[in-house]
Amino acid sequence: MSGGVSVPTKLTATMSKGGIAQYECQQLESAMAKELAQLLATASKTEHNQVKKDFEGFQKLFHSLLQRKGPSVEWEKIQKAPEDSIQPYDKIEGRGLPDDISSLLSKLVVVKLNGGLGTSMGCKGPKSLISVRNENTFLDLTVLQIEHLNRTYNADVPLVLMNSFNTDEDTKKILQKYNHYGVKIHTFNQSRYPRINRESMLPVATDNSSTGFNAEAWYPPGHGDIYASFYNSGLLENFLEQGKEYMFVSNIDNLGATVDLNILHHLLNPPSGRQCEFVMEVTDKTRADVKGGTLIQYDGKLRLLEIAQVPRAHVDEFKSVTKFKIFNTNNLWISLTAISRLQHQNAIDMEIILNPKTLDDGLNVIQLETAVGAAIKCFENALGVNVPRSRFLPVKTTSDLMLVMSNLYSLDAGSLTMNVKREFRTVPLVKLGSSFTKVQDYLTRLESIPDIIELDHLTVSGDVTFGKHVVLKGTVIIIANHGDRIDIPPGAILENKIVSGNLRILDH
Repeated sequence: MSGGVSVPTKLTATMSKGGIAQYECQQLESAMAKELAQLLATASKTEHNQVKKDFEGFQKLFHSLLQRKGPSVEWEKIQKAPEDSIQPYDKIEGRGLPDDISSLLSKLVVVKLNGGLGTSMGCKGPKSLISVRNENTFLDLTVLQIEHLNRTYNADVPLVLMNSFNTDEDTKKILQKYNHYGVKIHTFNQSRYPRINRESMLPVATDNSSTGFNAEAWYPPGHGDIYASFYNSGLLENFLEQGKEYMFVSNIDNLGATVDLNILHHLLNPPSGRQCEFVMEVTDKTRADVKGGTLIQYDGKLRLLEIAQVPRAHVDEFKSVTKFKIFNTNNLWISLTAISRLQHQNAIDMEIILNPKTLDDGLNVIQLETAVGAAIKCFENALGVNVPRSRFLPVKTTSDLMLVMSNLYSLDAGSLTMNVKREFRTVPLVKLGSSFTKVQDYLTRLESIPDIIELDHLTVSGDVTFGKHVVLKGTVIIIANHGDRIDIPPGAILENKIVSGNLRILDH
């Protein structure tokens, strides 16, 4: 497989050309179908139809994987995306907006990808329920943004959450608190697929339950599942009947992904008269983004190229900022009628991501996943829009959390905007060490969030704490070696400083 993913021997054989491989494919598919039928038989009556649909989607992916011959892209065929296929945001903004914003918004549905847990930040439950700013969670900020939009323009933009079986129950409990907000909230679930034993190439689940031995037997198959799940939920059809035309999809942890009226206007009133079915927001790559997917021209179509598809010999070339200057923010604008048409035709084709995992008991498994942006090649007249960096503000780690909680940003109606006092509009590079990984530890180590208006780079490693009202400027590196501890005193101003060794402040 491309991208250096290690693949089971059985699967490697099936990937080679020839009759034996074809025979092995049939054997593997037949064995898989038999196992899935047995698992389906253990589903309750209420679950049966949903499980059947999930398994059909999974079998389609499994079949595609077995049929795949060689790498998903041939490096020699990759071409730079044509100039006019990636528009600068300034050009779209320059057209101005119509007087009737409300009629633009009447065509829009906002969808947030809400399938992830907060485990990587040491939190239980859905990531969207982590507090990120003034006690507001990701979900609170999303609802506040859309409520403000609806109130300002007398609109009725609905919010749709794509949950996973990991996040659905907890999310639904919390939704009651938004009953009196001016936002209609809908949810649907992405599929639940079986993890495959890497050696036997069969599901590890013993029955359809998600408890006990089977707690780790299932997974949500990446956000590329949105097309089929949204379609199967019935919501797509409902929105089309209501006259909705586009959905704006983004990760719920990207705090920069707010509704952009200029892009919406461009889609609903295209200057060329040709309807654009898919817009991918891209932004300029920095050293922090070298692994991000990029847009290329391939077989005459705009296509998303991910690092996992890149042959090992070309990974450095892929990461170079000179050849591939932009990356995908995963803020996407997609035509609802186009999704409906392509789903009817069974024509949404996305590259399969092989994601190897090790379960708690040491068992090696494989997850088959897809990415929502990979479907760009299936849509007509697709376009990239090179947006300002401010539209990409993801919170994946506590280092990101420090940025969004700090005075670098101000909060207004659920949206974060950079403080006007910051001279350079770039975001500082913050690297907090492993002592800060979990949100609880991070909050314990910071009496208050430091002032970072003039910060360029912060690296913190080891047992470090910050007192109240600390100011950080320029490049600050704080390293407490093993066995040492550094307490940055309240009110300290550190400008272009390296702090190491031991610094204890004791109460007396």
